[in-house]
Amino acid sequence: MATQKERSKKSASAAEEKEIAESPETEESGASPLDEVMTQAERAYAAYMDAERQVAKAYHENELQVAKAYRRAEQQAYRAYETTASKAMKQREEALAQAAEARETAIQEAEASYKSSEQAANSAYEATIAEAAGSRDENIERAWKVRDETIEQAWQIYSKIAR
Repeated sequence: MATQKERSKKSASAAEEKEIAESPETEESGASPLDEVMTQAERAYAAYMDAERQVAKAYHENELQVAKAYRRAEQQAYRAYETTASKAMKQREEALAQAAEARETAIQEAEASYKSSEQAANSAYEATIAEAAGSRDENIERAWKVRDETIEQAWQIYSKIAR
């Protein structure tokens, strides 16, 4: 957007250029050296004003290009952020899935170990109980033999005495 000052300069220089172009008397008639200098000065001023407009236009175009470059950089930064965030989220999900899988495996292994230990304990218990029952039965059988022998001896002694 042109400021009020620039607009007034443009209109003034356009009017001066028009005035210079419309006064053919300076070129046709033998103009005085002062008129020629004035004409040259006016042309130089018009060229200066034109150059100033071109410089302003170049600055404006540069400003637009810089803004465009900034927007591109900003978009690239947003895309890079989104890419990084989505990769991080994917890695997080994969890590959680691996952790859940490892947890499940550990639970299964613990349950298998518990069952194995339970079976071993039950087998040891049953073997100990069977051994103890065998020993008990042998001891009872020996005790009955000893009792029977003792009773037999007692009857033999009694029968010798009683005869």
